[in-house]
Amino acid sequence: MAQGFTSVIGCDEVGRGPLAGPVVAGLVVWTPDVLTWPEGLYDSKTVTEKRRGPLAEALRETFPQHALGESSAEIVDQEGIQSALALAVVQGLLALAQQGVAVGSAVLLLDGSHDFVTPHLPHPLRVVTRVKGDRDCVSVAAASVLAKVYRDEAMIAHHETYPEYGFASNKGYGSKSHMDAIAQHGITPLHRASWIKK
Repeated sequence: MAQGFTSVIGCDEVGRGPLAGPVVAGLVVWTPDVLTWPEGLYDSKTVTEKRRGPLAEALRETFPQHALGESSAEIVDQEGIQSALALAVVQGLLALAQQGVAVGSAVLLLDGSHDFVTPHLPHPLRVVTRVKGDRDCVSVAAASVLAKVYRDEAMIAHHETYPEYGFASNKGYGSKSHMDAIAQHGITPLHRASWIKK
């Protein structure tokens, strides 16, 4: 804020490692007037599944300016995981701009140590990386929870179409039962074909 930026856009992604389903980027806009946030906010991986849903609901009220972007398994196969992640973030930034967020006056705060977004940005943007940002930064932790809840709900919905793969429980990760199902039934359009050893 002292450097003249008006907000921080916290960003975190989920779904980097699964064999199936999209990669999803969550983006949450923090402004200096936001001084309180829901109790129990932390990196989504440490919040129980039961607690994440109500927490996400509270976060949407606390941070009305938020967005999600996603890249499908097909995009992961075509572009590679890093580019797919970046495209999801750019999609989220465009959604925030459509909500009236002055994206150009914001700092984009990425979880981790690598700026994978800048090469894909249509316009220059100040990007800052922060290791353990999902643990230490409110906006990044909130983005993490919103993205996780959205992706988990999507994979649970896909379970209805492809029950044999157990997406409701494994969320597309390579559990033994999921691997056994791939061996028995092959892959679906939700699978990252290039990630699965034939």
